Amino acid sequence: MRKPFVYLLLFVFAVTLLPVQAAAFTGEVPLGSGSYSTVLPPGATNPQSTIYKTGNVTGPMQTNDWWSSLAWSTYSEAQYPHPLAIKNQSDGIRIYYPGNRITSNSSCVCGWINDIHDFTVGHTGSASFPDAKVDGFNDWFVKARYQNGANAMNVTYGHGSPYVYFTFAGGSPKLSFYTPPTVWSGNASTPVLGITMEGAHYGLFGANGSTWSGIGTKTLTNNGSSYFSIAVLPDNSQQTLNKFAQYAYSHVTNSQVSYSYNASTSEVTSTFTYTTEAKQGTQAGTIFALYPHQWKNSAKALLPYTYNSVRGTMKTAEGTSFQTKMKFTGVLPSLPDKGSYNKATLQQYVNEAEAETYSGTGDTYWVGKRLGKLATLAPIADQVGDTTAANKFRNEIKSILQSWFKASDSAGNLKSQNMFYYNSNWGTLIGYPASYGSADELNDHHFHYGYFIKAAAEVARVDKAWAQSWGPMVNLLIRDIANTNRNDGMFPYLRNFDPYAGHSWASGHAKFGDGNNNESSSEGMNAWAAMVLWGQATGDAAIRDAGIALYTNEMNAINEYWFDVTGANYPAGFTRSTASMVWGGKTVGDGTWWTGNPEEVHGINWLPFSAASLYLTHHPAYANTNYTALVSENGGTSFDAWEDLIYMYRAISNPAEAKSFWASRGGALGAEAGNSKANAYHWIYNLDAVGNADPNVTANTPLYAVFNKNGVKTHIAYNMTNSPITVTFSDGTVVNVPANSFNTGGGSGGGGGGNGGGQQYTAPDYTITVTKPTASSEKITFQPTTPALYVDIHYTVNGMNQQNVRMINSNGTWEHTINGLSAGQSMDIWFTYEKSGPQYDSPHYTYSH
Repeated sequence: MRKPFVYLLLFVFAVTLLPVQAAAFTGEVPLGSGSYSTVLPPGATNPQSTIYKTGNVTGPMQTNDWWSSLAWSTYSEAQYPHPLAIKNQSDGIRIYYPGNRITSNSSCVCGWINDIHDFTVGHTGSASFPDAKVDGFNDWFVKARYQNGANAMNVTYGHGSPYVYFTFAGGSPKLSFYTPPTVWSGNASTPVLGITMEGAHYGLFGANGSTWSGIGTKTLTNNGSSYFSIAVLPDNSQQTLNKFAQYAYSHVTNSQVSYSYNASTSEVTSTFTYTTEAKQGTQAGTIFALYPHQWKNSAKALLPYTYNSVRGTMKTAEGTSFQTKMKFTGVLPSLPDKGSYNKATLQQYVNEAEAETYSGTGDTYWVGKRLGKLATLAPIADQVGDTTAANKFRNEIKSILQSWFKASDSAGNLKSQNMFYYNSNWGTLIGYPASYGSADELNDHHFHYGYFIKAAAEVARVDKAWAQSWGPMVNLLIRDIANTNRNDGMFPYLRNFDPYAGHSWASGHAKFGDGNNNESSSEGMNAWAAMVLWGQATGDAAIRDAGIALYTNEMNAINEYWFDVTGANYPAGFTRSTASMVWGGKTVGDGTWWTGNPEEVHGINWLPFSAASLYLTHHPAYANTNYTALVSENGGTSFDAWEDLIYMYRAISNPAEAKSFWASRGGALGAEAGNSKANAYHWIYNLDAVGNADPNVTANTPLYAVFNKNGVKTHIAYNMTNSPITVTFSDGTVVNVPANSFNTGGGSGGGGGGNGGGQQYTAPDYTITVTKPTASSEKITFQPTTPALYVDIHYTVNGMNQQNVRMINSNGTWEHTINGLSAGQSMDIWFTYEKSGPQYDSPHYTYSH
């Protein structure tokens, strides 16, 4: 819809112990300085009361999953666990393999269930069932139960599984086909058959001693089986059938993921584990199919079998587990103050934002957008030295959050809006006013609440007391969208994030013929980055590392399935440069939920731009392709929506052109609702100065970025603790970062760096050397590749007044000594130098004395 440091983490969220306040109305639950309600506010909508589940499901119901329509519907809509497609019906479960029947056109990779299906597995004792209910679920498998009196059928199926598992009571498996299938292995007296239907190959695995009737007709009955399974096969060879028969009676009973973040290597390890039960024999484990984002990041030995899917080629492996390892590329609270911008112009944009009036009204999404805007503005105001504006922005964040984080009004009554309500039936937290189905359909919670969490993290960066007081309510929002405590009785595990698919889903109910969907992948990333920042600011490593795991996995999924940056997943017929929406059964690139306008079709997977968006800059060649396609679809560069976002995206692949656009249009345009002109200008000119984020260089702290412009690297780290830290980057650069210091780091172009003394920064046009003649001084030398007529050094110490000095020429090497320094002071230096006539400004180099 629209919107473990080398140890294993159990990611359990702890509630801060604070003095408990009294509840003002019956149903108000105090939490820190805030509260939520267990009573529905007046006039508010609620999700449907009926949940299609059996008594075996006793905890919070999982929503926003690929199979969620099973819980919301009498049977289910189409579901796409891949490589299979599934649909629960009155006569049983419908099974279809899109495979080579996937079609594509210029804007769709289409693999949905249509009027043709391969077969339906039903029950000999019951021609129809009154419903299909959730009988159990785990991280990427679900169990459906069909029951009509004594006749029952349980079906288990899951992501990446070529198998569907059955148990029967009161009867046997009955398979119904449109036309008689071709039987190419087995016969009436063997429990196992190999069949082909409409070009798709299957193994049918009855229990030992069972027989088949109906061969040659449209109905096959497996007589005498109380357990049964089917498997879609990669081909119709006997050897392949035998291999899949090895695991056909090893039924999957549990699937579980665990995440670990190794800070020293900035690596996220995701471990996927299967628990199986042998219905006959002793075989453990199963065969599973991995998506591209999994097999590209796994050392697991692969089988020779593959499947085609709307996500690209799925490759198979066998066993009880596999792992993926992915690099976490860091997030920052804000971009650094390294831009080539005019500070006066930036100040003007800050002033414009400061002068805005905001009504304070709106639903969770649009209030969230306001909060996100303020969260990017505050640090920019800090950087221009406008403390008044920075405080105003953060105070507005506090005011909005405190209003929403309190369920009672000043008189102690239940509020009707600007509050959160806990629905115990579904196990979810709903903010009112709601929008885009966030209340009645439980859509988009990660999109909406991510902005709240991100804004709270910006306040927590500078105000720990506020975070301690109101933090329990922030943690409650996190538990709703990304709870990682499996023993939490209030919320399901990872509501919005699909561990196996590697990305989030937006629809709460997934009641669509195309399955579930996710449009704005970037707003999902905003939520996970917000968790990283909030967890780091509040010292909650569990929340931080959960955010790191989700951010890293979803980043890889976005690059594969929304952007296809390598060009390996989309079929040739799909000519769009980007997927605007990813569905279970298809990928589309020509529309959003509200428009087909090219600017928004592309931009919905960019916004909101912030320092958490630097993953968008990892593939500038792709960004150029994406932008070029947008211009073509738009018929030129006269944009009528989201100009600011488009120019920000263009800065990734062509900052000079982005600056040119801004120079001509920046003053007149209106920023997108969740953005500001200050943020757009700041982003464009920072990327112009320091380049794009380099995913090949990592750091041993979560709040970092490494920028690379033509081989010149700028290393940035942020320290949210009360003590100095030393950050080591994977290219050998070491940076000392003072306590609670923002945008303090180092830069190098040739593997230089250091701790403030003996540093060397090498760029194509010059070499900079910093040495310490004394404990209180630094000698800076600037050696240009081409002789310069002059070199000016600009520097600040601890962010104080900027000094501008013409350096002394010593036989072509320019020198200047800075005196009166103290250990630990933050140095920011940059240079203006002449080169064969034109004058150039260097990037900023920031480090500690």
